Amino acid sequence: MRRIRSGTAAKAPRTPGARRVRRARWAAGVLTAAACAGLLLLTGGGDSRPRPLSADEAQRLALARFRTYRISPSEITVRTASGDGTAVVRAVVDHRRHRAVGWYEVTGAGRPDDGLLAWDRSGLAVADASPTGAAEDALRAAGRLKDTAWKRRAFGAAPLDTALRLALSLGADRPDNAQLLARSGPLRLRDERVDGRRYDVFSGPRPRPNASASPAGTRGDRSPLSYWIDDKGGMRRVRVDLGEGRTVTLDLGGVRVRGVVLPGAPWGER
Repeated sequence: MRRIRSGTAAKAPRTPGARRVRRARWAAGVLTAAACAGLLLLTGGGDSRPRPLSADEAQRLALARFRTYRISPSEITVRTASGDGTAVVRAVVDHRRHRAVGWYEVTGAGRPDDGLLAWDRSGLAVADASPTGAAEDALRAAGRLKDTAWKRRAFGAAPLDTALRLALSLGADRPDNAQLLARSGPLRLRDERVDGRRYDVFSGPRPRPNASASPAGTRGDRSPLSYWIDDKGGMRRVRVDLGEGRTVTLDLGGVRVRGVVLPGAPWGER
């Protein structure tokens, strides 16, 4: 957690946790190309009896990224937890431009850290600032900085880096293919209420050749990603189990943020 500015230099170890990360990245690709391309997808918890998706459920899951794209730019809150601490990012994501800017706060082992965070599909940038107010306030604070105020780096193997990349993959300019999605092994796990509203929790597609994993199988037999989807296909939450006590949770605001523009300075633009 304390390496948000410098990243993780070492390669991710070949452990069961590392294999879960690779499986999560494959799963996102299923949605991104509706078959096999992209970055990450979503999975989840458990109804007492997980089961394959109905046609309506598959259709709603297939619509989720498109609906997220249509309301962009929108707020997102990213939370990661691991053995050495936690990180929280409150940001505005523009899925049309594949960019995001927000506040970050890190606690745990080492010195606490906070400031401004910006990222796109190539990496992230941080700048000194004291987090205040809502996520959209971070855009205004970032807009006052010069490009030299930002320290940039490529993505590493840390849970937060995985979460930031996943956040950018949650929007798509067209619906996914519901039939292909249903055949790739997602499960309906349970229903759950978030802020008083009911959501279905779905596990994500499985990497081939395990797409036909049994609903009655073990937790390790399912995708490490979970989606909270409402009755119209709106995406409320995504959670990833990276193994070894490391988790990623992304909460989507579901409402367009109006009257703000993502600044170009974090990317060296005027």
